[in-house]
Amino acid sequence: MALEAVIRAPSLPRLSLPLAFIILWSSGYIGGAIGLKYAEPFTMTFLRFFMAGSLLLIIAFVTGAPWPRSWKKVGHIAVVGLLMQAVQFGGLYSGMNNGVSAGVSALIVGLMPIFVALGAGWVLNERVSWRQWLGLFLGLGGVTMVVWHRIDGGGDLRGYLLVGLALSGITAGTLYQKRFCGDMDLRTGGFIQMSVGAAVLLVLARQTETMAISWTPEFVASVGWLAVMNSIGAISLLFLMIRRGEATRVASLFYLIPPVTAVMASFVLAEMPSATTMLGFTLAASGVYLSNRR
Repeated sequence: MALEAVIRAPSLPRLSLPLAFIILWSSGYIGGAIGLKYAEPFTMTFLRFFMAGSLLLIIAFVTGAPWPRSWKKVGHIAVVGLLMQAVQFGGLYSGMNNGVSAGVSALIVGLMPIFVALGAGWVLNERVSWRQWLGLFLGLGGVTMVVWHRIDGGGDLRGYLLVGLALSGITAGTLYQKRFCGDMDLRTGGFIQMSVGAAVLLVLARQTETMAISWTPEFVASVGWLAVMNSIGAISLLFLMIRRGEATRVASLFYLIPPVTAVMASFVLAEMPSATTMLGFTLAASGVYLSNRR
């Protein structure tokens, strides 16, 4: 795939891949916030997955991408799509719909690097050093500082369980992708995963939402950005990093998502990020550095 060839080029700085991933993934929260003004969560996310899957299918046929050679491989890819797309986003949006605040949701899902590190030794036989553990907990402290002021009461037990389901989805999906889908083609594999995510979200949308959409230019732009830059761009970069590196090191990058998102939101709203946000960003970055230092 052309994207993989570019990333493997020796002239590409080593930090370009994680930096691009962090920026693209963080921008998804901004795009999602805009899109949710014009459509309900499951409906918008279904359209995001459907559009991304359609684009990947066209790209796969045009470029002659290889398809999985067995139904067993298709099953493995579909499991990752179920976990990383449907379970993660379905659980997160359902939990927030049950009253769990954005700050609490960010903190719960922000535990993902810790759980990936715990599972990496058991599932992937990866050794997590004391420096990585220190970095992981330091990064968690940075994320806590960034989102703490947004934490408030609200939410019921079902809501918290659903956000916990989102945490389990992205954690298990990361480990499963590393173990069983390392050689997956990003075009055909991505199409399969997006199709699974779209199918599940369509069922959820039909059962729980009106599926009414206000087709404004802002909505079309936000869904287009989410489909191309997040569901295709950011997800592809994530899978490439998982393929090339240790799951624990890759997972630690998620500590930078809330701080970068907060900074992006501040600029979009023409507000300077607070000192607490910047301090939390520094702690999270330090934690990611320790987790990735060899």
